[in-house]
Amino acid sequence: MNSSTSGRGVVLRRGGEMPIIGFGTWRLEGEVARAAVLRALEVGYRHIDTATMYQNEKEVGLAAIDSGLRREELFITTKILSDAPSVRGTIEKSLADLQTDYVDLWLIHWPPGDRGTSRALYREMLAVRDLGLARAIGVSNYAVAEIDDLTAATGEAPEVNQVPWSPYLYDPSLQRELDERGIVLEGYSPFRRSQLDDPVLVAIAAEKGVTPAQVVLRWHVEHGVVAIPRSHQPDRIAGNFEVFGFSLGAESMQRLDALSSH
Repeated sequence: MNSSTSGRGVVLRRGGEMPIIGFGTWRLEGEVARAAVLRALEVGYRHIDTATMYQNEKEVGLAAIDSGLRREELFITTKILSDAPSVRGTIEKSLADLQTDYVDLWLIHWPPGDRGTSRALYREMLAVRDLGLARAIGVSNYAVAEIDDLTAATGEAPEVNQVPWSPYLYDPSLQRELDERGIVLEGYSPFRRSQLDDPVLVAIAAEKGVTPAQVVLRWHVEHGVVAIPRSHQPDRIAGNFEVFGFSLGAESMQRLDALSSH
């Protein structure tokens, strides 16, 4: 497990710390996106996840500026599509839209259709990192074999793999294999991939005096998995961050882990 001593972040292999609860921005656009990200930053999030495909990097950047936070207080992730015509051009546009000199994490959004393209893209991204435009490089939606291919080709494993994750998709073998490689597991769509009315979730939430959504996120935290919930509703944005004041305990964690076998 890559958790830091604070329990609120995971340590990346090259030394950066990634907040364990981030704010996802998929399908958030325009003023809704700006307002949602600003709300997230106001209630304590310091990790924002976007992508060129989301077409909201400008709004994320505006919210970061409007928050009044210093750049070094934030952890910003964006992603590049595998068919981007220019790797350097893509990151430069992202940085201009985000109004920042660097991103903390840059991911390949989806694996390309062939491994040669994947290797070439990854090499170019590592070169961009070495120029200081990205602090860390990772992948999204990659299988372990695809990650091993990148590592063999370049001598350097990605620092993060972002994949769909929830108690219903719990795969301890995947988490173990990534951990053995020094790769942080980051889960997306934690609620979309869950059944928040499941009796097990509802019962545990009632026992702890929290919501089923908070149980799902706390489950991520106790497994050392980064989660990036998304919402545009101010109260839910705040509630999704309130997962550090309670713990689930071994019995509840076992009940939640078992949901993956249903």
